Amino acid sequence: MAFSEVREYQYGDDIRNIDWNVTARFNHPYVKIYDEERELTVMLLIDVSGSNHFGTLKNFKEEQIIEIAAVLSFSAIQNNDKVGVIFFSNKIEKFIPPKKGTTHILRIIRELIDFKPVNTETNISGALRYFTNVIKKRSIAFVISDMIDENFEDALKIANGKHDVIVLQIFDQRETELPDIGMVKMRDNETGKSIWVDTSSKFVRDNYRLKYKNHDNNLNRIFLRYGIDAVKIRCDEDYVKPLTTLFNKRVSRLAH
Repeated sequence: MAFSEVREYQYGDDIRNIDWNVTARFNHPYVKIYDEERELTVMLLIDVSGSNHFGTLKNFKEEQIIEIAAVLSFSAIQNNDKVGVIFFSNKIEKFIPPKKGTTHILRIIRELIDFKPVNTETNISGALRYFTNVIKKRSIAFVISDMIDENFEDALKIANGKHDVIVLQIFDQRETELPDIGMVKMRDNETGKSIWVDTSSKFVRDNYRLKYKNHDNNLNRIFLRYGIDAVKIRCDEDYVKPLTTLFNKRVSRLAH
């Protein structure tokens, strides 16, 4: 709500809106009038680290991230909102300040498609701290990432205290469990290191599955603790349904 003007008190006005300074000056009650601010600032914090260059079925994670970010950008501009973008790896790769207009959105779409990061590793905490420092006005912030990182809980808590943070976690099914296909050479896209993995070993597959489950449980604990809306979107599945479910839940909560 943004302050608009003051006027004389009328029967039925909320006494909490009385402007006591003006009332004292004119010896008659006056109230503050507010207009609801329709314009929002939407920020997209987009993970461009190497781990997103991965996908075993329909799309790579980075392709799913680009498409979702583009849809959110067009949705925001149709609502006459400002849109800004932070591309991050283990550093801030690029910052596009929030603006309105079709030209601005087309620039964002071009950057989404053509952007090539300098670094490959991930630092979600650094991206959140930068976002909190550079964007002063309260905004809706979408963190679009596979969330494969650690030690970002404090930064997420601070960012969500100043803004409305929503996490869109993009993942591939092979990050949750390994298939039994024998010896496989695997490469870490963030560090460049390669190792041989014996996927025929039940011990290896069980530990792989358990590690992902523990990571996922920790993320859910963090989101629940700080009241952060989050949704998981598999990179080979349609993202419309999980996003629609998320937004409907938010609307229902605000209505009550």
